[in-house]
Amino acid sequence: MNDVNLKADMLQAMRRLAKSVTIISTSNGAERFAMAATAVDSLSTEPPSLLICVNKTASPHAALATGAGFCVNILGVEQQELAHLCSGAIKGEARFGSGNWLTSAEGIPYLADAQSAILCRQDGHFSYGTHTVFIGRIVQIHTSAMITPLVYLDGSYTTTAKPTPSLAAAG
Repeated sequence: MNDVNLKADMLQAMRRLAKSVTIISTSNGAERFAMAATAVDSLSTEPPSLLICVNKTASPHAALATGAGFCVNILGVEQQELAHLCSGAIKGEARFGSGNWLTSAEGIPYLADAQSAILCRQDGHFSYGTHTVFIGRIVQIHTSAMITPLVYLDGSYTTTAKPTPSLAAAG
């Protein structure tokens, strides 16, 4: 199989992989950046860490490449419009025009009403193909009481659950 066919087949296969929708947010100290992403995963619980994969052409990449901390904002179904805003033609500070955005003590923007906002100190990165994989050591987490995940599947937004209180947030 040639690379062109393999790429097309991979894209079709990935449309079948349901993933939670997040907004990756960061700052270079002078500007804030945000992008919608599904290429996020947990890495380890010792130390608590996760990884994000960011295209080298994405606006937050330059800040992240210099070692900036970041936040993984896990979106709820009610935040679908924010996902559109952070993946469309609107760029820069305009992406922060909607939503309840706050700034951590370290200067990282985070979405106060996200399902979870996971603040990370960058703990390394490496380049692979068109993307860079950034490792984040978790320093703080803000979690909401409701679980209403926004999921991306087959080119569309959906959800997997009706609103239910989180056991962790209720306790």
